[in-house]
Amino acid sequence: MGRAPVTKMVIPSKLSETQRVTEPLFQQIADHDYPEKAVFAIRLSVDEALTNAIRHGNCNDPEKQVAVEWAVTDKQVRITVTDEGCGFHPDHLPDPTESENLTRPCGRGVMLMQAYMTDVKFNKRGNQVTMIKDRDCVGPSAD
Repeated sequence: MGRAPVTKMVIPSKLSETQRVTEPLFQQIADHDYPEKAVFAIRLSVDEALTNAIRHGNCNDPEKQVAVEWAVTDKQVRITVTDEGCGFHPDHLPDPTESENLTRPCGRGVMLMQAYMTDVKFNKRGNQVTMIKDRDCVGPSAD
């Protein structure tokens, strides 16, 4: 079996535009009959990645764009989200489980992506995240 075709989309930095990405992405995932828990994990992670790219990466600037590409196979979903921001270092994020951060309304997105996806990697600049979900990895990771 060959590699899955890669779908590429670019949207303006508006939360209202994310549906243009999520609808075709999740239709492809449904076409591959992924388990409900895996679909939940992917949806949560994609929503977090897109929101972070728009709000934090591109600072809600509708003139900036978010590029998304994905490939779906029967065994794996791979999604990359890239913003035009200056990036960040994921290791420098405050720990959302520390007592002083528990009541903060934000700051859990990266932790959630890392818990629910099989693999999460950021590029060196920190403006691109690649997330992989293996079909057989349905729950949050235990690490």
